[in-house]
Amino acid sequence: MRQHRRTLRLLGSLLLVAMAASVTGAAPAPAASPTPLDRVIPAPASVAPGGSPYRITRGTHIRVDGSRETRGVGEYLAKILRPSTGYRLPVTAQGAGGIRLRLAEGLFGAEGYRLDSGRGGVTVTAARPAGLFHGVQTLRQLLPAAVEKDSVQPGPWLVAGGTIKDTPRYGWRGAMLDVSRHFFTVEQVKRYIDQLALYKINKLHLHLSDDQGWRIAIDSWPRLATYGGSTEVGGGPGGFYTKADYREIVRYASSRYLEVVPEIDMPGHTNAALASYAELNCDGVAPPLYTGTEVGFSSLCAGKDITYDFVDDVIRELAALTPGRYLHIGGDEAHSTSHEDYVKFMDRVQPIVAKYGKTVVGWHQLTGATPAKGALAQYWGLDGTSAEEKARVVKAAQGGTGLILSPADRVYLDMKYTKETPLGLSWAGYVEVKRSYDWDPGAYLPGVPGGAVRGVEAPMWSETLENSGHVEFMAFPRLPGVAELGWSSAASHDWERYKGRLAAQAERWDALGIEWYRSPQVPWGAGGR
Repeated sequence: MRQHRRTLRLLGSLLLVAMAASVTGAAPAPAASPTPLDRVIPAPASVAPGGSPYRITRGTHIRVDGSRETRGVGEYLAKILRPSTGYRLPVTAQGAGGIRLRLAEGLFGAEGYRLDSGRGGVTVTAARPAGLFHGVQTLRQLLPAAVEKDSVQPGPWLVAGGTIKDTPRYGWRGAMLDVSRHFFTVEQVKRYIDQLALYKINKLHLHLSDDQGWRIAIDSWPRLATYGGSTEVGGGPGGFYTKADYREIVRYASSRYLEVVPEIDMPGHTNAALASYAELNCDGVAPPLYTGTEVGFSSLCAGKDITYDFVDDVIRELAALTPGRYLHIGGDEAHSTSHEDYVKFMDRVQPIVAKYGKTVVGWHQLTGATPAKGALAQYWGLDGTSAEEKARVVKAAQGGTGLILSPADRVYLDMKYTKETPLGLSWAGYVEVKRSYDWDPGAYLPGVPGGAVRGVEAPMWSETLENSGHVEFMAFPRLPGVAELGWSSAASHDWERYKGRLAAQAERWDALGIEWYRSPQVPWGAGGR
């Protein structure tokens, strides 16, 4: 009899649901299912699904150990989750269960982590705070995309059961933002930093000087910023960062576990400096400010002592503002500098960088001189770059120079996707999403020792980019693929599987308000606009 009554109650409940659906015209909502553990970008090193999912509820706490860094990561996670869930999610060192962030020695390295999820909770474990932070990015992607919204959403907030063990392939996973051709405000740079962090990028390379604008205040040479920073491509107002502005960018990047790598490009790409101080010119005559997009016409005067006083002052002040290990000295497209002067210049400038406690990074033309011990060369050539130029880079790598790979016809994010793309340039060709993703940094330059490749970086030059929407449209959907090349193993690299994971990101970009390009190479489905 009891079984009969239960059956009647069940039939009655189903009838009520059906009646409600007939009134609203909607079908009953399907049961929510969590995002599979292997759907994240970058692809994790190891995924073992299994067991019940964890559900974030009103009673969930974020539990941290006693360290300041762990609490900081916990507060960061809570700040993301609170608006969309509507839950308090207190960050506490007490109790058990919920979401737990813990530091523990283990086989995680400086940036690796382990994520364990089950009915009782989610635990992210790492040896270092950076690993915890990267684990939190994975946790974000395992939650529904609506978790990124800034208003309360219905949920449910499920995390699939199982274990992820993850460590990066390369230690340098960078993105460059050119703030010289067009100036970007502190808030715009912060917005990009948050987008980079979601995909475990750990270096922000800021291109702070070029022909069209000088963007950092230097006390000993104040006209660099006030005059040299007063314009940009097309003749706009330009702008520059005060030292307080720059420190804020560095602080914010550090809170997202990105290291800022500042670049002062020299001896070429220096018209803004030359226009600001006549004495830096070989003839003592300052050229006018420049707002075009040509390259290769400017050069510091390698034969004048004041040039090296200038370089010393700039590097000294910039190094004092920069807690990171690296300082980028450019060195590309110095077409109006003779080879002899270029070598002389680099021989004098590299020791200045070392004097102020930094490691030299330069574009790969640095290998045409003698790279300092420990220096990194950033390769931006093309598939079709001459064999001679590639051989010079390979020889330097074989001699101990580390390489950052940024092939322009693969990962220059300012290259047009197709000829119809309204933004960007095309001198390196058209770079669709598959081309950007479908190459192996470890095998890209034959003859380079495996240990010489330090990682990858995606530059974003700004000749045609004037605001955050422009930057995002060119970065997404290519940036996540570059991040995966830097983080995930070569064995995990597969375009057919990747493009499905990429398509699933579109709903998250929409929730974050990111502008993006709907590439026809990716099966976006209903989730992408």
